[in-house]
Amino acid sequence: MFNGAGSVRLTEGDTMSPYPVNMSVKPDVRAFFDDATNTISYVVKDPESNACAVVDSVMDIDYAAGRISFDHADAIIKDIRERELDLQWIIETHVHADHLSAAPYIQQQLGGKLGIGANIRVVQETFGKIFNEGTEFQRDGSQFDKLFEDGDTYQVGSMTCFAIFTPGHTPACMVHVMGDAAFVGDTLFMPDGGSARADFPGGDAGVLYDSIQKVLSLPDEMRLFMCHDYGPNGRDIRWETTVGDERRFNIHVGAGKTREEFIKFRTERDAQLDMPRLILPSLQVNMRAGQLPKDQSGRLMLKVPLNGL
Repeated sequence: MFNGAGSVRLTEGDTMSPYPVNMSVKPDVRAFFDDATNTISYVVKDPESNACAVVDSVMDIDYAAGRISFDHADAIIKDIRERELDLQWIIETHVHADHLSAAPYIQQQLGGKLGIGANIRVVQETFGKIFNEGTEFQRDGSQFDKLFEDGDTYQVGSMTCFAIFTPGHTPACMVHVMGDAAFVGDTLFMPDGGSARADFPGGDAGVLYDSIQKVLSLPDEMRLFMCHDYGPNGRDIRWETTVGDERRFNIHVGAGKTREEFIKFRTERDAQLDMPRLILPSLQVNMRAGQLPKDQSGRLMLKVPLNGL
């Protein structure tokens, strides 16, 4: 229940949110599913204006052929143009390890500011070493227009949005809340999908559990939008749920599962997982805000560090 600017009383218990939640604002959310990477991107429209934001866009890559294309991003651009929307923000919830961002391509076509969590600098420092990047690769997050800290607010038209710092999967993960809609990145999956892995460099299962609890402290009716879905047990792909359903039914953290139980499960599970198919190109591109790396002659070029991850 919304109790006024800056505080929310949850439907269960007496916990007060420190974030400026306003459940009365209900943005229009359109999803764009990329079946090559099981990624969902979003166009989020302010209900009171034609302003919008894009969350977690995808650049297509044929890794074996070494070719990129923009069919997925073009569908987003087409939607925004057909509705005559004003793109104000392009949000990355984190440095993705399973798909490449199309943020610069969309920004070139439609404008808008590009934002990510401030700990992108930690990710850039870590993977700058792994990929043996030279001094020309800036590790200060300057490739982005905005580096979000926990609780930072920004406007999409009349809609006041805010970022929640949710590390654990990566050091720079943020959940972005726009009215009654929260975009959780990889912090959570659908209730029958559980949670993201925490074994990448800078990841931590205990920290991830704590971050998930921050998300689950939001109002029960808050809509949650996933960055990925894999259709567990053969069900149809889905990407929208609620805080209440995650709190009650999430197979990894729901129904009162303890931090210790989660750490044990997540650690054992992560040890069995293969690296994502596109992790090497994704990290190189996404830590550059979606820009493609180049060699000394200026050719677009990706590296394959051996035994680096």
